Amino acid sequence: MIYAANFKTNHTRKSTQAYLEALNKKLDAKKSEDKVYIFPPMTALDIYEGAFTVGTQNAYPVHNGAITGEIGLEQLDEFDIKTILIGHSERREVLNESQDKVSQKFSFYKAENFEIIYCIGEPLHIREQGFESVIHYLREQFDGIDMHYEKLIIAYEPIWAIGTGRSATTDEIRTTHSALKQVIPDVPLLYGGSVKPANIKEITEISGVDGVLVGSASLDVESFSQMVLS
Repeated sequence: MIYAANFKTNHTRKSTQAYLEALNKKLDAKKSEDKVYIFPPMTALDIYEGAFTVGTQNAYPVHNGAITGEIGLEQLDEFDIKTILIGHSERREVLNESQDKVSQKFSFYKAENFEIIYCIGEPLHIREQGFESVIHYLREQFDGIDMHYEKLIIAYEPIWAIGTGRSATTDEIRTTHSALKQVIPDVPLLYGGSVKPANIKEITEISGVDGVLVGSASLDVESFSQMVLS
């Protein structure tokens, strides 16, 4: 099982260091086959040692250059970061990243041999149009993406369930993951969207769910470690 924590615009360098030190002590009790990923804010990227992988929430597809407000491969190399989150709905919806821009990032970091957690998800109005519309919308987010890349992990996050306190029902997760698995049978598929200690067990027991991408419930080390060790 894969457990990924996305801090988004939360935590500082100091609090991230304290979090990871506390988390690593708790990870002694995790299953050996389980994998843990942490995506802190960029200001907290550093070289951390432990039973987890630290990745970046975003990066521009360039080694270095005149791209104000972005980081590139040169900055990630400084901290030996080789894992990246690409295509998160907040990048798409709030920052207007197009599928073309998302696929450019994917291709660049694929060429650099990064492990990529690639996010897909649908807004509420698409979900309300019916299941066929949902799957069509999600499959469009595979445009320009190498679905056979060996270091690819997919995270399905219904946009209407992110940060709302409302998680998709087990039936909604099961049917969506089942349909996606027909397209990407050999790719690990995570679920994200208001995942928390109260529902982690029922979510991870759903067929086709290979792990979770956790947002707000990952900000507290006790909460996140409880999910990992559940």
